[in-house]
Amino acid sequence: MPSSDPSRRTVLAGTAAAAALTGLPSLQSRALAGESAVGAASAASPYNWRNVVIGGTGFVTGVVFHPAVRGLAYARTDMGGAYRWDDGAARWIPLLDWISQDDQNLLGVESLAIDPARPDRVYLALGSYTQSWAGNGAFLRSDDRGATWTRTDLSVKLGSNEDGRGTGERLLLDPRNSDTLWLGTRHDGLLKSTDRGATWAAATGFPPAPSASGQGVTVLVSAGRTLFAGWGDGDGSATATTLYRTTDGSTWAPVPGQPTGPAAKMPMRAAYDARADELYVTYADAPGPNGQSNGSVHKLAVGSGTWTDVTPVKPSGSDGFGYGGASVDAQRTGTVVVTTNNRWSSGDTLFRTTDGGRSWTSLKDSATIDVSETPFLKWGKDAPTFGWWIQMAAIDPFDSEHIVYGTGATLYGTLDLKKWAPQIRGLEETSVLFLISPPTGQAHLLSGSRDIGTLYHDQLTASPADGLATNPLFVTAAGLAQAANKPSYVVRTGLGDNGNGAYSNDGGQTWTPFRSQPSVAKEAPGPIATTADGSALVWSFVHSDSTKAPAYRSVDNGTTWTEISSFPKGARPVADPVDPNVFYAYDTDKGTLYASTDGGLTFAARATGLPSGDSGFKLAAAPHRPGDLWLSAKTSGLRYSNDGGRNFTTVTSCQASFTLGFGRAADGARGPAIYHVATVSGATGVYRSDDGAKTWLRINDDQRQWGWLGEAITGDPRVYGHVYLATNGRGIQFGQPA
Repeated sequence: MPSSDPSRRTVLAGTAAAAALTGLPSLQSRALAGESAVGAASAASPYNWRNVVIGGTGFVTGVVFHPAVRGLAYARTDMGGAYRWDDGAARWIPLLDWISQDDQNLLGVESLAIDPARPDRVYLALGSYTQSWAGNGAFLRSDDRGATWTRTDLSVKLGSNEDGRGTGERLLLDPRNSDTLWLGTRHDGLLKSTDRGATWAAATGFPPAPSASGQGVTVLVSAGRTLFAGWGDGDGSATATTLYRTTDGSTWAPVPGQPTGPAAKMPMRAAYDARADELYVTYADAPGPNGQSNGSVHKLAVGSGTWTDVTPVKPSGSDGFGYGGASVDAQRTGTVVVTTNNRWSSGDTLFRTTDGGRSWTSLKDSATIDVSETPFLKWGKDAPTFGWWIQMAAIDPFDSEHIVYGTGATLYGTLDLKKWAPQIRGLEETSVLFLISPPTGQAHLLSGSRDIGTLYHDQLTASPADGLATNPLFVTAAGLAQAANKPSYVVRTGLGDNGNGAYSNDGGQTWTPFRSQPSVAKEAPGPIATTADGSALVWSFVHSDSTKAPAYRSVDNGTTWTEISSFPKGARPVADPVDPNVFYAYDTDKGTLYASTDGGLTFAARATGLPSGDSGFKLAAAPHRPGDLWLSAKTSGLRYSNDGGRNFTTVTSCQASFTLGFGRAADGARGPAIYHVATVSGATGVYRSDDGAKTWLRINDDQRQWGWLGEAITGDPRVYGHVYLATNGRGIQFGQPA
């Protein structure tokens, strides 16, 4: 039986911005017996931190408006935390930036719930993955709108970044007792807590799981004092039961007369119209966001038990799709919006009815989309689309024409049902892989990310004006490199629409595709490096099945490529930023450092006997002198070499090293500032050293941890102390001395 250990509960502080709420109880006064207050007393960070603005870029899977407080709303994302809407500032406030690297699985939010009668209370169910390698989920409750949290560790796994992440909400406050909460899980049935989430147990009387497809309870909703639970593991047959209800909180039974069959295989969302006493349920034949080809919308008259099929458009043939989001207008009886999902033939839309589902209007048909604030949403085209992966929509209970809907890349909103624009300020969910801060030029930053490819940041406070790098347009960046002594020359790789590699001669503003590419690049574009003068390229590859492939070299901007037989297969090439003839590569299988002194034509082994088998290796070359190498390993710390990788010395102060980069030197320093995500003296954080790694200053704090930070970090070569940090779901963090 799933349960939780209340002794493991911990009160955690949220972000500084969230803590700015006034008139709320102090953290210490809220600490309950058996709970400990941590994080609130941490020393102030010597740095100020804020996001480099991109704007969204991730899947917004849920928005909940508070029914009693105008302008109060919460958003959840699949892997980038939760947010509270600040109506005065018109922006989202991140609530989970304190999630540590050890707890990175908890940055994904499976579900959220509010207390309609107590506006300061909010609840979150956290957990990104249910696989064996992922940690268990956690439950958070807050009495101050997310400024501080009380945590309960769960004994089950949750899957906010898996299929079905757009269903819900899977978390529900019982309207009959505000201390009682229900949590639908993917593999462990329905859980119930009677003490506001301090402890959890399997709900008695709920049917056992008929299968283990990984959806379980997909949606929980209350209709007056009756609770409904959608079951996502049905087989789509004419006799399958997918919707249960309870009127007493103890006994659950199938809802009589419920829809069945392929178009009603899986309940996605539900919304209750209290004025009409009617429950609307959306269905699909798969959990989504991909793979849906059938679906429907049905209405239940709760009092009489009568069901009505109110599907706006029935999927059929090439026009296959599912239904997803559902929301009722609190001010207008019979006014409802539902969303389509995975409708690629004519594009997803929001359908709206004002007569209880007898007729519907597609809001996309009269919509104009303004993405001037986030130009990347044009995806290299002349105009943006209405969006895809639309599995949620929400109507503001205080404004019938204020509707928001989430997509795979943003959150759109309208105030008049016609003009739509991203309502995304403050919400940054990018998963970032590469960062470059050029020493000259207009841009202080280039980035490469999952899902949105490469961006040229001519400003840090606005989404890049030119949007995504095109020619080609990449789905995900696989490599990004700049010629250290010729910063106008940049190369990038990824999965593209016009080849999988490109070069730029203007610092990354415009691009030209490689004229050819190795055959393996079509399947497995990997990291790339360019010599300090831009005269040679080395491109490495790993197949999708993890098989390592040979690397290739080009000396004509990708017009022709030659296999490098001596390069360690699958290694990440690194160019020496001073010597234009030198490349390096680290063989993680053998624990051997390789180097080339002929521009990548041949590679030879240097240091051997180094750590091997650690997937977290990162090799970096410092910019101030040739042969200054640094090797990060997440399980064995940091090593450096001042002779081009012939010998390495261990930095004993670091127990673990995740990624490392360099920036402008401090006045009087012999070498560049070193920026480091590492564990130092037992504390994992972001560090800076001005004396060649002899001493370290932690420049983040326990309230600014952002989950996983192991991909990239770089200092600004033009401004001492400025640093850019890649996160896996919280975008790019920019830090500067306080």
